[in-house]
Amino acid sequence: MGAQHYGAESENGDRIDSPSEDALFMLIDDLNDSDNTFVIIQPDEDEPVWFASVAVLDEGGYEIVRRDASRREHEVTTATSINDIAYDLTIWIAGRSFPGRLPRKVPDI
Repeated sequence: MGAQHYGAESENGDRIDSPSEDALFMLIDDLNDSDNTFVIIQPDEDEPVWFASVAVLDEGGYEIVRRDASRREHEVTTATSINDIAYDLTIWIAGRSFPGRLPRKVPDI
């Protein structure tokens, strides 16, 4: 069975397990264009099905990559607002599947 958790790790080795929106903001805010240029967020398993990354662009701003092989999703975007990036990633990650985690039940309306 795969891991039920995920983590975010930056190029300089900073790691946060199951990061909150605020923690993602801090990791992205700490990025620079010399020795800490990216953050990767992915499940804690040998062959993760999904991942997201944020990388510093030379011309300013950030490149955001979201990939989920189980849903055949692959999206590359750019943004300048760390607030927006952290929020969007938090929402995106909440929709990912985690082996061993029961699926969320959507209430009948």
